[in-house]
Amino acid sequence: MDERLFLDVVSGRKTSLSAKMMRAVLWLVAPAYRGVMAARNLLFDVGLKRAHRSDVPVISVGNITTGGTGKTPVVAWMANWLQSRGMKVCLVSRGYRELQAGGNDELRVLEQLCPGVPHVQNRDRVAAAKEAVERHHADVIVLDDGFQHRRLHRDVDVVLLDATNPWGYGHLLPRGLMREPRSSLRRASIVVLTRVDQVDEQALQKLRNEVRQATNAPVAEVAFRPTQLRSITGATADVKSFANEKLLAFCGIGNPEGFRRTLRDSGIHVSDDAFVTFADHHHYTQSELMSLVDRARAKGVSAMVTTQKDLVKLDPAWTCTLPIWAVIIGAEVVTGLEALDSVLQEIANPKNARDPIANDRAS
Repeated sequence: MDERLFLDVVSGRKTSLSAKMMRAVLWLVAPAYRGVMAARNLLFDVGLKRAHRSDVPVISVGNITTGGTGKTPVVAWMANWLQSRGMKVCLVSRGYRELQAGGNDELRVLEQLCPGVPHVQNRDRVAAAKEAVERHHADVIVLDDGFQHRRLHRDVDVVLLDATNPWGYGHLLPRGLMREPRSSLRRASIVVLTRVDQVDEQALQKLRNEVRQATNAPVAEVAFRPTQLRSITGATADVKSFANEKLLAFCGIGNPEGFRRTLRDSGIHVSDDAFVTFADHHHYTQSELMSLVDRARAKGVSAMVTTQKDLVKLDPAWTCTLPIWAVIIGAEVVTGLEALDSVLQEIANPKNARDPIANDRAS
């Protein structure tokens, strides 16, 4: 089952008999997934599985659903916050399929959003944390997408919930998009609601109440604001400069509807038949780019617009007869900044720095 069909099925958008049968099968499988996750978490909770401590504090930024909750701009915001306090920050992530020139989309985007911050990618996050300290002399690690990776001890667990789809269609994988049940939020140090500007106040208040029932952790709220447009050549432009232009949009991300809303809220109107989606982490080919150009020209558009994650996967050497612009997104803390500052300040406080010798004794 490809990603698009899977989302249509689990969301309920697809209502055919075959879709209903697929949902029934996925519903039957979901308890097995729940059992595996519950058993794994229990082993860590009671100490039968060991969490390895790094020599420096670790801040995890993660979620309880699959798909795009906006981790990348939040990770960048936190890295820049810590760096502005004089800390040597290193990002650690699993990493996905690498691009031809080295690195992958998330690494390249974070290089642009927080320049000068080293980034170690390794499936073994414990080894990556060790490299961050020994090679990059980090005194704090920001672990990207680490909530389920309990092998590496973290000092702060920041859990993101996308306000537009916080509970992954209400079911655990594979029936829905939830990696863990709501009750897992009790492990969170702070919960960050993202895309709060894309839902109405009634829905947002309902989500606040649901989070409060699941955890006593403080809550912050974040909106993602377009800061500028950046072309494949590195040129920049104001987002408003395309407000009245006819554009074709394309993306291969976990939450394409979030991108569509961002365009709309920025005054960039793209018709449904000029909004092209690919699977999350899709790697483009030159022929696909040419097909997009042909489609755009057939619709008489003047340029194409995409996400920053998609732009970094396009080879600048490819011939393209239409301008391609990416919307650069920044995280804006709408409410709860004091709570978020307080959680991070505990890490930034020099008295909380770890003693590597003491850590060795403890392990």
